[in-house]
Amino acid sequence: MQNIRKIIHIDMDAFYASVEQRDSPELRGKPVIVGGDPGKRGVVAACSYEARRFGIHSAMSSAKAHRLCPHSIFLKPRFDVYRAVSAEIRDVFHEYADLVEPLSLDEAFLDVTANKKGIPSATWIAQEIRGKIRKRTRLTASAGVSFNKFLAKVASDMNKPDGITVVTPEQADRFIERLPIRKFHGIGKVTEKKMRQLGIETGADLKKMARNELIRHFGKVGSYFHGIAHGDDDRPVEPNRIRKSVGKETTLTTDIDDRGQMIEILERLALQVEHLLKRYELKGMTLTLKVKYSDFQSITRSITGAVPITEAEAMMRHVRPLLDNTEAGEKKVRLLGVTVSNFADDGQKKRGHRQLLLPF
Repeated sequence: MQNIRKIIHIDMDAFYASVEQRDSPELRGKPVIVGGDPGKRGVVAACSYEARRFGIHSAMSSAKAHRLCPHSIFLKPRFDVYRAVSAEIRDVFHEYADLVEPLSLDEAFLDVTANKKGIPSATWIAQEIRGKIRKRTRLTASAGVSFNKFLAKVASDMNKPDGITVVTPEQADRFIERLPIRKFHGIGKVTEKKMRQLGIETGADLKKMARNELIRHFGKVGSYFHGIAHGDDDRPVEPNRIRKSVGKETTLTTDIDDRGQMIEILERLALQVEHLLKRYELKGMTLTLKVKYSDFQSITRSITGAVPITEAEAMMRHVRPLLDNTEAGEKKVRLLGVTVSNFADDGQKKRGHRQLLLPF
């Protein structure tokens, strides 16, 4: 019989905002937004649960967040502080496992099948880890425990904040079948909309679809969707897997040909990429612009500079001429994207483990 893996996904609760509320007690219980200035096309990097009640979420424009909650408190990110706290949290992880796969500063997978303390229960380990994190950092974490990464990741989001959800092999089918399709990690708004058009509303609906049918509708990722619908995900927890790129793209609600509007959208995407680069502690040498025209033709334009890119302002200095080198405006555009890649070696070598990009 194949040995059943024990996977834990730990996700800090509203990490950046919680650190700010911890360090400034007067902010506790208030709607805190960590991100850019709402008057300068800023983007929300994180927000407290008090702010989330107003419909605010990460990657939203700061201006919209301010409209939703005018009395919210905006703070600039303090990435040096978040990195220091993240290092404390990772030290806790490594007390229990060697197989630790950080996804960002505030979340990670752990494979505790064979753990350092010889504890047979992954649930017990997850509870101990959450307790130590709270004691050492005065912050809360939520956990998902299961036999693969997909289920552990989804489970960690089921009982937030400060909760734990366990999905055993016996519970997996029922858990997946009852899961709304929007809760499947890796299925974004565009894919969700397409699935709904196909009559796929829940995991049970997804499970009914044949693999080749999903591949026909969604390309090679359709095979992945088929697998997770049946509880199959054999991806290992990989401590040293290197992230190749960081990017953001958006499918527009209506096709546009206004270049000024395109620049505004690209500025917002660049700000989101800036936050991700800082979150993952990366500096990239190559910037890529992606454009999909209304006829569904996709093109990319790239440039590699001599100086590492970390700031949105630097990205936009490249994006504008790259956009000029497309037919955007002459042809209507339905999707825009910005990606930074070709990361500087010094960022990769400083750490024994690297943040990863989930293959979604």
